[in-house]
Amino acid sequence: MKKFGKILMILLVAAVFVGTFAYLFQRSRPKEVRYEELTPEMGTIAKSTVVTGKIQPRDEVNVKPQISGIVAELYKEAGQTVQQNEVIAKLKVIPEMSQLSSAQSRVRLSEVNLKQAQTNHDREKALFDQQLISAEAFDKVAQALQQAQEEYKAAVESLEIIRDGVSSSNKSGSSTLIRSSVSGLILDIPVKVGNTVINSNTFNDGTTIATVADMDDLIFDGNIDETEVGRVHLGLPVRITVGALQDVAFDAALEYISPKATESGGTNLFEIKATVKVPEGVTIRSGYSANAEIELQREENVMTLPESAIQFEGEKTYVYVLGDGGYERRDVVTGLSDGVNIEIKEGLVLGEKVRGNQILESK
Repeated sequence: MKKFGKILMILLVAAVFVGTFAYLFQRSRPKEVRYEELTPEMGTIAKSTVVTGKIQPRDEVNVKPQISGIVAELYKEAGQTVQQNEVIAKLKVIPEMSQLSSAQSRVRLSEVNLKQAQTNHDREKALFDQQLISAEAFDKVAQALQQAQEEYKAAVESLEIIRDGVSSSNKSGSSTLIRSSVSGLILDIPVKVGNTVINSNTFNDGTTIATVADMDDLIFDGNIDETEVGRVHLGLPVRITVGALQDVAFDAALEYISPKATESGGTNLFEIKATVKVPEGVTIRSGYSANAEIELQREENVMTLPESAIQFEGEKTYVYVLGDGGYERRDVVTGLSDGVNIEIKEGLVLGEKVRGNQILESK
């Protein structure tokens, strides 16, 4: 029995040894290298660049007050539409004390002058009715009364404007009513009821009551690198995609290329703008981030080959073409590339097999 066990052990060790040797021998044998076979085809090559930017209205109008005061009422909210001359807000005027005092003094003085002119007119009219003075003398007195009346009226209106922001004779044109200067969508109302606002003057831009824009007239605004700006021109078609809107793309046309570069991170960039055509039923919000795909160059009906098959040696380009004895090196002349496929100008004919990437076999 012991002898049988020893023989069994020897056989097991021998089997393990032989199996290991066979496995290592198989692993050490060189494997056949296999490659993809690619065939040149006729097609179109287009090289594009992608410019990042944003969608915004062509014009945004800041509505500002004509007088200083406090916001008494707001009639509109951001996101609502507004028509030209429609009232957005109403102000309560806080007059300057010096101006108010001067206006009140002017009213009192004009009132005194008016009373005196009225007295002179009544006296001279009695004499004129008795034919004791000439018509010419009476006309001068009547004219003085009329002038005094106009001066009093102007003084009262001036006081009302300084005190209330509007005169009783021109309420429809009140400067306390803030009206939109254009029709469009209200993008922002940065003030609240009770806020103090000031009008635009030499020393201040004034307080913005609302920002209004026509959202039917949109543009793409972005920056293109100086290495590519020389290959774009006005009118070039642009494809716009917006990250916030899935599976939606807009057609656009390049309408502006800045003549001056701006430096950003050591790179010179040129501003570009494109007119955006928004499809019906699509809502665009001002400031959406967007990408503009611009086609820089296009070659149609040319021989193309996947660029992965191209080999480089200095300034030469070559491929390996399948022949009778296997793959043979052949120089080729390339043209436009879109990053995936490349144009073959010389060196290949349709139907030839070209070596591609090596096929990785699983272990």
